[in-house]
Amino acid sequence: MKKAIFLFISLSLLLIGCSNNNTEQSVAAENQSDTTNSSNTIPSYYNDYILNPQVSDDRFIQDVGESFRDKRGELTLQAIKNDSQTYKIDSIELTIREAKILHFKPDYGLIDFFHSYTHDEEFDFVKMFAEIKNTSDTPLKFAPAAIVSTSSGEKKTWEDDIYLEELNGEIGANETKKGNVGFIIKKSKIDFIEITTSDVFNEKEEKISDAEKVKLEF
Repeated sequence: MKKAIFLFISLSLLLIGCSNNNTEQSVAAENQSDTTNSSNTIPSYYNDYILNPQVSDDRFIQDVGESFRDKRGELTLQAIKNDSQTYKIDSIELTIREAKILHFKPDYGLIDFFHSYTHDEEFDFVKMFAEIKNTSDTPLKFAPAAIVSTSSGEKKTWEDDIYLEELNGEIGANETKKGNVGFIIKKSKIDFIEITTSDVFNEKEEKISDAEKVKLEF
């Protein structure tokens, strides 16, 4: 991955960062009244996670066929992989806690947001909940999913991420980030996805480690 990816990422984060943070806080408060028919409990790795303002809450749904509806729309789980795997890329520890394929019917008020990704009023997407830890004493720059490829031949880049949870870019010394990345796909019946991370860069934009490829099978 070329280091130019971070120039584009940084610009995007500047434009959306402040508005997303405010929106996420209000969404988190609203969702305290949301309910689900699932008997599942929220996995512990979601502790302190702030709910996304664009995509419905999928934390409860852990069994294929389950659905959940909230103010952002309705999600139905089509496939899941929830055995955590950790990958070490120089001083970065990337843990994929879960991967899911979901069908989403967004609320009418969110249709315009998703029109920049698809013109379908409901769609399938693949998402990963990731934790990124910088184990070094200096800031680093990294993106957990620079490219995502599916077994059906679809390919997505970090620019297609619908969650926008600021996992890309700089991560401080000994800092941990966690959140979702997700990508709309045309074919939900897939056997696996392959994630290509970015390279790892230091503060001076010097590459210190090559990208890693991670294969997740459903």
